Amino acid sequence: MTLQLYFDEDTMDKGLVTALRARGADVLTALEADMIERQDDDHLKFATANGRVLYSFNVGDYCRLQAEGRTHAGLILAQQQHYSAGEQMRRLLRLINTLTAEEMQNRIEFLSRWQV
Repeated sequence: MTLQLYFDEDTMDKGLVTALRARGADVLTALEADMIERQDDDHLKFATANGRVLYSFNVGDYCRLQAEGRTHAGLILAQQQHYSAGEQMRRLLRLINTLTAEEMQNRIEFLSRWQV
């Protein structure tokens, strides 16, 4: 099954979302899901309940939640302001075209690993 993405507040760059959707990616943003100003745990619960892989710049917070044993549909983490929108798009597309939803279950992937 193809990955469905959920972008938390930090990652929901309009240009990135538009570019990914134009290339067939299934992306839902925190704004569209009415999840603005929620805690990281709430974003993770929402993404998990909806079978979506969460994309965030909050590396430390989500690694902590993972270490606490939270189950989830997958996490993609990146350093904020480290990649342009185009670079994020290319790396995310490579990731979602390589891994299945089943492979992402309870898994963390770092965007830095997905060079194009």
